[in-house]
Amino acid sequence: MSFAIFGGLLLNIGAYLTYKGKIYQAVIVYLFADICWIVMAVQKDDLIGAGFIVVGTIFGFLAYLKMKEGAMSKNLQEVDE
Repeated sequence: MSFAIFGGLLLNIGAYLTYKGKIYQAVIVYLFADICWIVMAVQKDDLIGAGFIVVGTIFGFLAYLKMKEGAMSKNLQEVDE
């Protein structure tokens, strides 16, 4: 099984977890999918692509940490108070 296929399966699992409302678990699964795609990009000698995936993965991990500590707004509409 290639890293692309395994990453795609993880993406589907993450989407299902998101659908079920299990956001924290979904983000973790998405991060593992990103790792698969980083390995795949490096194997294909696509270092620019791997770099973009790494940056996206770092932002995803930072968002996970922000959600975990409760600092992220739970409402998509910003309210000025």
